[in-house]
Order: sequence, then structure tokens, then C-alpha cells
Amino acid sequence: MTEIEKTSSAKSASEKPSKDGLGGTIRVFAEALIIALIVRTFLFQPFEIPSGSLIPTLEIGDYLFVSKYSYGYSRYSFPFGIAPFSGRILGQLPTQGDIAVFRGTFDGSKDYIKRVIGLPGDTVQMKDGRLYINDKLVDRQPMAPHPYRDSFGQIEDAPQYEETLPNGVKHRIIEIAGDHGDLDNTPRFEVPPDHVFMMGDNRDNSADSRVMNEMGYVPLENLEGKAQMIFLSVDERSSLWKFWEWPWSIRFGRMFTIVR
Repeated sequence: MTEIEKTSSAKSASEKPSKDGLGGTIRVFAEALIIALIVRTFLFQPFEIPSGSLIPTLEIGDYLFVSKYSYGYSRYSFPFGIAPFSGRILGQLPTQGDIAVFRGTFDGSKDYIKRVIGLPGDTVQMKDGRLYINDKLVDRQPMAPHPYRDSFGQIEDAPQYEETLPNGVKHRIIEIAGDHGDLDNTPRFEVPPDHVFMMGDNRDNSADSRVMNEMGYVPLENLEGKAQMIFLSVDERSSLWKFWEWPWSIRFGRMFTIVR
């Protein structure tokens, strides 16, 4: 091969589009986006705790993995609820005591997270701060007070209890107003078919199914997944984007703990 032919061949090869060019970058980005969308829709979705309604179990600033497959799939399993079907596919009834993420009953654009207290057909009632399920008093045992931050930023001690649901699931609750909060005495609720009754563990600071005009009974179709594990936790006075505060704001002791 002459020098001219070699030069021509080299020039031709250099003019061929590279697989690692802009087109390749776009393709890799698109593939990663599709994989992330599939994982988020069908397997696991990250969720940030925005309020203190589940203290002491979950704190403001906890980041969770929520399993999307636990209760089957509905249109709310998909981003923006865009799936063109109703009901559930591969639907499974939650277990009493599960902490579940669900789409709001009246506000269909907002996600909430609470604990499943009543299943279809159950009755639920609060009397003087005590929980009754199917007209039977739910056992609770006192624990050491739980420190929490009040609306003025001051640390206070709240009465804390271990509550045991009828199926044996144990979890902690706090009663910041004792047994005399606004929602500590309620009517006797009867959970309708295909619905669940949700409550927060922070019993005096949770707008949940006890508030019929704000949440009420939650349709099974609205369930999006079950809270499984805290993978990151940031102090509520800081933010995840304030990376310069991470050495002090990250709550390392809460990371990689199972949600119960």
C-alpha cells in the first residue's frame, strides 16, 4: 500500500462516526432512564419523610426504600398515575401494622405514609387515647419517654408506649398530648370493603383516617408500596443538598435500618 493509500485509509477511518460520540451518550442516558423507570415503577421507589406523623418510628428527614410489588400494582404505581386502568393487578391485602405509602383519598396528586390499622370489615375506635379494634382494647405498655422537637424547636419528652395489634405486630407510639388530644375520642369506624384504615404513630399529630373530611378510608387501589428500609437520614434542621453539613447532619445510626 502506498503512502497516499495509507493516508486516505486513515482519513476515512477517522471520519466514521464514533460509537462513543453524542449519539452513544444519548443512548446510554436513555437506557439508564428506562431502567430507573422500570425499577421505580415495579420494584423500589425512594421516599422522603416530610412530616412527623410517624414519630417515633420514622423521623422527618428519613429516606426510605418502598417496595412497589408488595400490594400489587394500580395506576398509582406509575408516575403521575398515567396507567390507563383501574383496580389492582396482582393485588395483595396489606398486613395489619404495615407502614404503607399511598395516594391521598381526596388529593390524588399527593403521596402519604401511615400505618395500616384496620382492614376491610374491621371496626376502629379511639376512647380516651386507647385504640379499640373490633371492639377489643389494643394492648399497650409504657416505655421510656421519647424526645421530640416541638413547634418552637424545643426538645420535649412525650409519653411513649409499645402497642401490640391483634395480629401480634408490635410498634411504638407517642402521645404528645397524653390521652386527651383532639383525636383521642372518635366515633366507631367500620372499614368498608376494598379500603383500609390508616393512622400515624404520633397519635396527637397525625391527620389520618380518623379525619374523614381530609383522609378517611383509603381505597386499596391507592396503595403504592410498603416501607422497607431507611437508607439515609438527615437531621430535620438541615437539608440533603447542604453537603457541607453532612458530617453533623447525617443520622448514621438510622441508616440501613428495617422499618417496623
